[in-house]
Order: sequence, then structure tokens, then C-alpha cells
Amino acid sequence: MNINNVRLEAVATSPKQYPSNPLPEIVLLGRSNVGKSSLINASFNRKNMARTSSTPGKTATINFYNVDEVVRIVDLPGYGYAKRTDNEKEKWAKMIEDYIHNGHYIRRFIQLIDIRHLPTENDKIMHEWVQSRGIPQTIVFTKADKIGKTIAIENIEKAKKELGENIHSIAFSAITKQGVDEFLELLEKLEK
Repeated sequence: MNINNVRLEAVATSPKQYPSNPLPEIVLLGRSNVGKSSLINASFNRKNMARTSSTPGKTATINFYNVDEVVRIVDLPGYGYAKRTDNEKEKWAKMIEDYIHNGHYIRRFIQLIDIRHLPTENDKIMHEWVQSRGIPQTIVFTKADKIGKTIAIENIEKAKKELGENIHSIAFSAITKQGVDEFLELLEKLEK
């Protein structure tokens, strides 16, 4: 995929702030600190397009990234653990729910799961919920550089047994760029 222009198009906390132009959207979801921002930065060779942090819960808004005016990546706040108040977490949950219910242009969900661990209960709940929407889904197993290849393959197989044998998956590392080409192929398919 030949990418010429990627930009942060909108930062939203409510539907009135969503971009108005219709583009097919890939939605990134995953636990806090799983690597959604790192996936964006690594895929587009940008260091700080999406802000990363070692502190869970850094993304507190819905961030819309426009890719060449043909596809949009939507980065949702992380679910699960984050050093935020219960009130803030409730606001995030409502914000995410509002987006997904109003997201007329969603063409694929990308759920990120840390390859070093089995899916959490929150991961499983989100996976089942996404499947119930009837929209294609890919699981991106992040931080693949943190463990050996054999263990990575074993962990992916264990996760697939818990989530469903036939899920489409990508092993990804922001450090080595493993999986970037497969992620960009998903974007390219949405262009057509």
C-alpha cells in the first residue's frame, strides 16, 4: 500500500465531533496499554502521531486518523484496567458504545491482545460482543518481540482455542515492524 498522507482528523468525546465525511473505518480496540497507539505509529512510520505511554489509560478520547482520504482508523480508549476513576471509566464506556452504535462506516474491528498473556475476561467479552455485530474482525497479537517465536505461536494457538479457531490474526511488534504489512493489507482491502 502506497500511503501519502496520514493525519489525525478528529478527536471526539461525542457524536457531534465525529468526522462528517463518509469513509470506511477500521476500529482499534483493546485493553489499556496493549499497543493501539504503537500499532498506528509503527504502521505509518511516525513516532508520535498517536501518543504512547507506559501508563495505562492514556487515550481518553476517540481518535480518528484519515489515511489518504480513502480509509479511516478509529482508535478507541482502552478497556479494563486504567488508573482512572469509576466515573471516568463509565464516561469512556458510554463514549465507546455511542460511537459503535452510531458508527455507520465501520468495516472491520481490530482487537489487540498482548501475545504474552492469554485473553483476559474483558478480552473475551469484547470479542464475543464484536462477533455479535456481524462485522469482520482481526485479532492483532501485540508485543511479539517480547517473547520467542515458539512461545508466540503456542500462545496464539491457545488464544484461538479460547476465542475461536477460525479467527483471522496477525502477530505484531512495533519494534521489529512484524505484522505491519498485514495490517496495511487490511487497509488496502477497505479502499476498494
